[in-house]
Amino acid sequence: MTARKESELCLAVRRAVADYLRLLDGEKPGAVYDMVLQSVERPLLEVILDHTQGNQTRAAEILGMNRNTLRKKLQQYGFSNGV
Repeated sequence: MTARKESELCLAVRRAVADYLRLLDGEKPGAVYDMVLQSVERPLLEVILDHTQGNQTRAAEILGMNRNTLRKKLQQYGFSNGV
């Protein structure tokens, strides 16, 4: 851990994962990495697409990814017609 202050997002993820593990009450967790990524990725895409008014090219630029990668992710999460 660095001396740099953690972002709100980092703290929220840290708390959410710790809460999730605590709620398992001894049960063995599985696929936590994929669960967390999917839990964060879908709302991230929604917010960015809303911000860009559905402009996928601009959304991809903001996200720092290729537009084709964005389209695949939108399809993966079931966005209708990519949006």
